[in-house]
Amino acid sequence: MRIVAGVWAERRLTSPGGRVRPTHEAVRILWMDHLAPHLPGARILDLFAGTGALGLEALSRGAAAVDFVESGGEALHALKANVAALKVRPLGRGQRPSAENRSARIFKQDAIPFVQRLEAGAYDLAFADPPYGSLKLDRIIERWQAIPFASILVAEHAADHVVATGQARLTYEDTVLTVYR
Repeated sequence: MRIVAGVWAERRLTSPGGRVRPTHEAVRILWMDHLAPHLPGARILDLFAGTGALGLEALSRGAAAVDFVESGGEALHALKANVAALKVRPLGRGQRPSAENRSARIFKQDAIPFVQRLEAGAYDLAFADPPYGSLKLDRIIERWQAIPFASILVAEHAADHVVATGQARLTYEDTVLTVYR
């Protein structure tokens, strides 16, 4: 697995073993190309972050800050290794994220309680990529519909997982990205 474009293009990422399903590179390209106008300077929430490939791709393409939320042990280990390898750190007091001063924070917790505490507009973009077939995705979407914690939410799911209708639906083979604005 690698970062496709941006300042870290072609950098390899650590992948965990086990039951992690990394987002296919073609799907990440589809995702980032669709969001390209919104990435520069964006504050991003990467739920079910896994290796961090989505959030790191966004940082590579100009996002300012990503908060990664992951609870799985092996995935969390790979995520921490990837963030460290790219030398992305949390900002210190008084520092503001920018294209030159990228920031990342890692939260070891379940995504559902994490989003339950968020206020409207906490992020510019939110990515949700839970295990396929998980009802956690439905709960994330319901929470976003009640309190839009990001201006745009993009949910990755299997084509046979029916979710609330969004403003856009992007498809690659059996994977769907549903975009909510």
